[in-house]
Amino acid sequence: MADRFKGFKRWIFAGAVLFLALVLAAAFYWRYDILRTTLDPKVPFQTYEPPPAPNYAQSDAWALLPQRGATGRGSTDVFFVHPTSYDGGRDWNAPYDQPKAARDLAQVMLPNYAAPFARVGRIFAPHYRQASLYTFLTLRDDARDARRFAYDDVREAFRHYLKHDNGGRPIVLVGVEQGGTLVQRLLNEEVVPNDALRSRLAGVYLIETVVPADEFGPEAPVPACTSRHEAGCLVAWASMADGDFQRAQELTNRSLVWNGGGELVTLDGRRPLCVNPLLGARDETRAPAKLNLGAVNATGLEWDSRPALLKRQVWAQCENGLLHTGRPKSTSLRDSGSWTDRRKVDGFNLFWANIEADALARVAALKARTDLTPIPGTPP
Repeated sequence: MADRFKGFKRWIFAGAVLFLALVLAAAFYWRYDILRTTLDPKVPFQTYEPPPAPNYAQSDAWALLPQRGATGRGSTDVFFVHPTSYDGGRDWNAPYDQPKAARDLAQVMLPNYAAPFARVGRIFAPHYRQASLYTFLTLRDDARDARRFAYDDVREAFRHYLKHDNGGRPIVLVGVEQGGTLVQRLLNEEVVPNDALRSRLAGVYLIETVVPADEFGPEAPVPACTSRHEAGCLVAWASMADGDFQRAQELTNRSLVWNGGGELVTLDGRRPLCVNPLLGARDETRAPAKLNLGAVNATGLEWDSRPALLKRQVWAQCENGLLHTGRPKSTSLRDSGSWTDRRKVDGFNLFWANIEADALARVAALKARTDLTPIPGTPP
């Protein structure tokens, strides 16, 4: 009797172990779905109460302002819209001062993506009620609404900047990932219709951003750049490691772009625009690694510190509208971090020095072709 009872207990124990193993296996298999679910606000956007809007007359509504050390050089301004730094959870759109998102912005996004423009001019980088990372993991209407909502803040920040700070200076527009999508609409609605402002546009950079190539042809008001010494044009790319077919499918099939009515829609077969940052041109030639002026992992670096440039790290080639890149030689330039970290833009910049050189060249090209009125109190 005792032996039978012991055997029965062993069966119960074995069954419990098997059940636990199945639960753990299922959790591992569906781990990304589980993580995605934890980021869902679980409230319709139509009934969602967004956080308070930034007041762009206040300095705390800006991630970078000239008086905060982002002084830059010369008489050019850079309007920079940052990428996604808020994971999600309770909110569709982050409070503009959400602590973790603000910390990631300051420690990761700005040193890697805004700092290449520090030598170009004064940087104005607004905080805004960014759409959460979750909105990029689903094509639901709620997510599209949240991403459209973020545009209003960026437009308000840009109008405030133009009214109070620009003073007729040349301007460079920069957006990264979510910020790039918002800057594209800003370009179309606020810059293109304004001939005087467009004449002072040195360049537009939509980094890690999918935009339709057919909207930036040679006859467009702001065409895609065809050489590095061209001003008033647009540079855009979305990159992928060569051979990463899943990434290629995500970029071409799940990216959202603006239509004429201000709605976000899929590409629906349209080809993305790719301007190779190693060439500074819309060109499908493979650019060798020797043209890579310097990649950087600037995460955690103080704003005033210039990062060490890692030269000749990757080759790059535009193919079917996407920027294919080689494997970086340095391990500091490879994906790492949590699942959510790896769904955001990289915590490094493969083209840091090329972006800097490109922007400086376009500003020089603008000033060479245009009789710009000097701004009192600024250097020539």
